[in-house]
Amino acid sequence: MPFPTAAMDDLIKAEQGLYAPFFGSLGVTAAMAFAAAGSAYGTAKAGTGIASMAVARPDLVMKAIIPVVMAGIVAIYGLVVAVIVSGKVEPGGTPNYTVSSGFSQFAGGLVCGICGLGAGYAIGIAGDAGVRALSQQPRMFVGMILILIFAEVLGLYGMIVALILGAT
Repeated sequence: MPFPTAAMDDLIKAEQGLYAPFFGSLGVTAAMAFAAAGSAYGTAKAGTGIASMAVARPDLVMKAIIPVVMAGIVAIYGLVVAVIVSGKVEPGGTPNYTVSSGFSQFAGGLVCGICGLGAGYAIGIAGDAGVRALSQQPRMFVGMILILIFAEVLGLYGMIVALILGAT
């Protein structure tokens, strides 16, 4: 005997509500994990360039630390999205938190995390090359900063889109 339509709708909503928080939590995890991985790579890659450069030009070490700071900011983008989205995740079965909300938060977390991963890689590679060039020609500083800003803004774009997606 088939279920009445209203009972079937209630059953579907209850089932969807049970796994919706999983996807919201997965978005929180993706935002933090991927952004932190990109930040760690950027820090490590730029740090090796700084260590290599510091042997020849120890006077430029403080100028050369900027790529490491910018790589750390990428992790902060992931942290901001993770904290905001985690505050919106509700227990399963609540009528205000639907599967659509969970999927939207998952997508937002992925956007932020993957953009942060790409930004961290770009900052690491550009920072490594930039500090090595800085050791040979100190006038390269402004060019290095501009390239790093263009790499950093990729993570910022990901955070903005994630906040729009995760605001549901």
